[in-house]
Amino acid sequence: MWKIGFPLVVLFAVGLGSLVGGPQDIDPNDDGVQNALNFAVAQYNRGSNDVYQHGVVGVIKAQSQVVAGVKYIITVKMARTSCRKSSVNDLCPIQTDSKHYTCTFAVWSRVWLNDIQLLETKCQ
Repeated sequence: MWKIGFPLVVLFAVGLGSLVGGPQDIDPNDDGVQNALNFAVAQYNRGSNDVYQHGVVGVIKAQSQVVAGVKYIITVKMARTSCRKSSVNDLCPIQTDSKHYTCTFAVWSRVWLNDIQLLETKCQ
C-alpha cells in the first residue's frame, strides 16, 4: 500500500506548487535575508581580486529553506562600487559605468550557534 500512497503524496505536494521542506519564496527585506546577503557579499569581496568592492544593485529573488537552521538562496544584480577594498566606508555607490552581473548566493545560518556559512556562489 505504501508503494502507491507515497507517490500520491509527492504528486499532491508538487501539485500545490511546492514540496514540503523545499525552498520557499521570502521577502527580500526579511532580516534573515539581509543578514545572509550582507555576509555573502562581504565573503564575495574578500575572495575577489578586484581592488574595488562590489555591491548589490537589487535583489531578484530570495528564498529560504529549513535545514537544521535556515538556508537562504538569494539571487541579486551586482556591480562594482566606487569604494576600494581598503575603504571602511559603509556607503559605497555603484560606479555609473560598471557592468551589472547576476550572482546567486546560498548561505546557511544557524543563529542559535552564532554560525553562518557561505555554501555556494554562482556569478555570471
